[in-house]
Amino acid sequence: MAEHELALAINGRERLLHNRLVAFPGLAGIPAQQIRDSQSETASAADRSVTLGPVAVVGLGYVGLPTALALYTRCDRVIGVDVSPARLRAIHTGDVDLPDTDRRCLTDAIETGRFQLTADSAAIAEADAVIICVPTPVDEQHVPDLAALRAACATVVERARPGQTIVLTSTTFAGTTRDMLVEPLRRRGLVAGSDIHVAFSPERIDPGNPDHLQRHTPRVVGGATAGCAQRAASVIGELTETVYLVSSPEAAELTKLYENVFRAVTLALANEFADICGYLDLDPIEVTLAAGTKPYGFLGAFPGPGVGGHCIPCDPHYLLWQMRQIGKGAPLIEQTMRAIADRPGRVVERAVDMLAEAGLAAPGARVMVVGVSYKPGVRDLRESSALAVIDGLDQVGAKVAYHDPLVRSLSTRGGVVLDSDPAPDPADWDLVVLHTVHPGADYSWVRDCPRVLDATYQFDQAPHRQIL
Repeated sequence: MAEHELALAINGRERLLHNRLVAFPGLAGIPAQQIRDSQSETASAADRSVTLGPVAVVGLGYVGLPTALALYTRCDRVIGVDVSPARLRAIHTGDVDLPDTDRRCLTDAIETGRFQLTADSAAIAEADAVIICVPTPVDEQHVPDLAALRAACATVVERARPGQTIVLTSTTFAGTTRDMLVEPLRRRGLVAGSDIHVAFSPERIDPGNPDHLQRHTPRVVGGATAGCAQRAASVIGELTETVYLVSSPEAAELTKLYENVFRAVTLALANEFADICGYLDLDPIEVTLAAGTKPYGFLGAFPGPGVGGHCIPCDPHYLLWQMRQIGKGAPLIEQTMRAIADRPGRVVERAVDMLAEAGLAAPGARVMVVGVSYKPGVRDLRESSALAVIDGLDQVGAKVAYHDPLVRSLSTRGGVVLDSDPAPDPADWDLVVLHTVHPGADYSWVRDCPRVLDATYQFDQAPHRQIL
């Protein structure tokens, strides 16, 4: 098992608590480099070290597909199950959002026939291990939408057979694994820990970030029994070189919510601090970097136009919903999520102010939004704050378009379909709003735009830019 430092802001004494964690022993004593070599994403067929029987991955989205590809080099067959024929076609043709290494692995996996794509849930029974990776969004009222999760778990329970190891990875509130898997399996006559093994291991995938590869990112596993935890850890241990065991599925479920609530709080604080820096005519990036030189007690984040993606805008609401069910509150988290929801409105307000300063009214003003995906390097629009910014600008009467080399078209929240302008002419726009700047893309044209609102705080190609 690779040595891993705890990321705790507790005055540098985290090393004293390291022995409180229970490391899965299955990887103990194996040099980290040996594990890295054996799990190389670019390994050839001759280099593969197969240690697992067939594994079924249920749900082939942003978590499931990379998980299936990582397992492809570690088991004799991967069964990818997804209810969407369109998604299966996209995967088969390679029209999916993946880094180059995973894209090459996908091509190899499909060509060899060892990555089976199917919408038929009966294939789940062929697997020795089943990993559930379906989305867990919230609805417009921020209530957890468990439809996909309930359906996936019910299907896995229906198809389960003795001897399987079932691992749920979808972010959810504490108690879900027991309610949706352990108890329904028991009613089928499959007792967790003896007939079948059930655990929760929250996904830790950072799309578009090459610094956070699965195999180098520690995972947490909580089993319905100690034996379940060990069996599940042996499966998850094929994805990463470091696995830690916790006492129960509930502990693992709450671990993931804590991780994402923490990130939400730090992002909301970063945005608020950026506003404070603006009032004081200071650079928030400089201040954040300077604070980050402290080797203890500080874990910073950078400000931006909003918070998007599959986790941060959604996952804390799972915990807030659960607290409401038991009549309890979490006021700090509640305020954080309000601040996150309000952030795109701040971008719209600043855009209107910049237009007014130039003697332009918002109604009829021509505004180009640059970058609409929720983060650089991906084409994922889920919960992207750009959608709220576009809607807000539309509501004040601006004529809005967008440019994003990774997102060809989008539907606004009002149902209007917009296509990306592939080559914006600076003379056509009264204001450019920088929302997401993708690495490697050419934004040199922005410097010739008359007014630039930099909601990323980090765009240095337009000296006349203004920040939020």
